[in-house]
Amino acid sequence: MDYYTAVRAFIIAADTLSLSKAALQLEVKTSTISRYISQLEADMGIALFNRSTRGLVLTEGGRVFLEHATTALKALDDARRITSSLNVRPRGLLRVTVPPAFGRQHIVRHLPTFLERYQDIELDIEFQNETVNLIDNGIDLAIRLGVLPESQLKTRKLAPHYRIACASPDYLRLAGTPERPSDLNEHKILRLSLGADTNWHFVKRGAQAGSDTSERVMTFQGRLRVDDVDSLRELAIAGVGIAFLPYWALGRSLESKELIQVLPEWDVHGAKGESAIWAVYPPKKNVSSKVRAFVDFYADLFCTDDYWAKLRDGAKS
Repeated sequence: MDYYTAVRAFIIAADTLSLSKAALQLEVKTSTISRYISQLEADMGIALFNRSTRGLVLTEGGRVFLEHATTALKALDDARRITSSLNVRPRGLLRVTVPPAFGRQHIVRHLPTFLERYQDIELDIEFQNETVNLIDNGIDLAIRLGVLPESQLKTRKLAPHYRIACASPDYLRLAGTPERPSDLNEHKILRLSLGADTNWHFVKRGAQAGSDTSERVMTFQGRLRVDDVDSLRELAIAGVGIAFLPYWALGRSLESKELIQVLPEWDVHGAKGESAIWAVYPPKKNVSSKVRAFVDFYADLFCTDDYWAKLRDGAKS
């Protein structure tokens, strides 16, 4: 017995309460549907239908089997569809939103390679710092940085995310170099104006998590706030104060000595929790091949040590 076909025949017959209607849907003879159901009844040792001149009536056993068989058949159909989709060539319009500074430095520069690899994908990329509702705005995918709030959205971690405290050589020559997070209270602090939170979490590298020396929470006000990472970096280079800048934005500035890292034993986070570079997309049962292609492309790129090595080397210099 072809159990899959027999179960499907039973479900259709149960929905229509008719062998002939089930046969019509499956494009087989009515006798074939009858044989499938008889084989199922024989296999389980229980009647699934009571037959009368008026048609079919589910028995108690038939109702139980229908409930579970419907769930099982749907799961099997989903498994087939999801697996088959892996072989579908990515195509269509892909709408992506990315933070401007990160997008310019680490998304745009690799788009020629992506577009060459996936020639059936069209891209519509929006650069914005605001966290937009992906579903309401018809956006397929977002790249987000830092600690994510709880939501029903699907996420994939692409790389860690942390900030580095840094300042220009001229500023440090005049104001001195802080040796511990508490020393920052005596300095001019440049801030990003994305959100009202003024707390910064300093996590010491190599310290045991939860120990008294592993983390410090500092609160800064500062006279100057900007909402753009590139502008914040330029202000730090100009000697206006100490900035907490993402490590991915600092490779060239540290390498050229335009900026000097301070508190090199501490990573800086704007909020408590796992801080990362994330791919975020709506919670669909089947992730489209175009979204999967974009996420996999940048995940493979960002997960390599070579990609970030220059930034790390610059930070150590």
